[in-house]
Amino acid sequence: MTICIRKAGLLTTIQDTGRPGLQKNGISPGGAMDPLSLQLANITCGNAPEAAGLEITMMGPEIVFEKEHWIVIGGADLSAALDGKNVPRWTACQVRAGQLLTFGAPQEGARAYLAVSGGIQTVPSAGSRATHLHARLGGIEGRELQAGDRIHTGEAGRRLNRRRLHPDMLPELAAAAPFRILPGPEAEEALELLLNQSFTLTNAADRMGFRLEGDKGMLSSGGTMLSRAADHGTIQVPPDGQPIVLMADRQTTGGYPRAGHIVYEDLPRFAQLVPGDQLTFEVLTVEEARELRRKWERRLRCLAGFHA
Repeated sequence: MTICIRKAGLLTTIQDTGRPGLQKNGISPGGAMDPLSLQLANITCGNAPEAAGLEITMMGPEIVFEKEHWIVIGGADLSAALDGKNVPRWTACQVRAGQLLTFGAPQEGARAYLAVSGGIQTVPSAGSRATHLHARLGGIEGRELQAGDRIHTGEAGRRLNRRRLHPDMLPELAAAAPFRILPGPEAEEALELLLNQSFTLTNAADRMGFRLEGDKGMLSSGGTMLSRAADHGTIQVPPDGQPIVLMADRQTTGGYPRAGHIVYEDLPRFAQLVPGDQLTFEVLTVEEARELRRKWERRLRCLAGFHA
């Protein structure tokens, strides 16, 4: 089975849950910016949570289906339509050969995820199909999708019948609630300022990192240091004092002080921010963060088991 990209959109890439365990070799895990939305879309579509799908940023592509498929769209509301008819999010929908999937104006969030029955089946690179744009790994030649690309999918599992994700499982996309962080090992003064002002996401936001701008003046303790480990969600304070949050395709080490780290469970919501969104932070203890992780893992295990 294949799908054809008729129009590329702003930035459409093949993503899965990434390639953990390779940071010692200088390769960051990469993968979906909002892994929860991709996993939930896959589960609703009858796929394994870690199956590859399409990450669609802001302005979506036009996709022609060459054979019958089931699809699920999760994450941001980018006004998806199949042959001009609205496609509801978080719902398994059957598409016929020759139908056209399009996207319109963004309504909520920045990144939508398209899960296709059987999953995207490109050749794995370093153990993953995820496209890492800066390392040129995965996907199709390590690049974003282009008009004319034809993508193979696997064999579909059992037949679905308009299966929907339960409303209680829908991920939160809004930026209103504070983003929860753990204190970083450096820049204590910067941490205090992080917690006592609001920030705006600037236009300098991509798969490597999001640059923020404070509304109460510059953070004063930024600088440089010997490179230390960096991770998805690390909040760096460069010399200009305005924080940078590292995202999925980040570097593996960095030479800026680390004021904090966004907990993993809040990264999906953070990835759905659009330039101009305002946000705040609050600090958690390590034990509170561990409990969030346990709840996250139980949630996915239960849902995956229910839909198996």
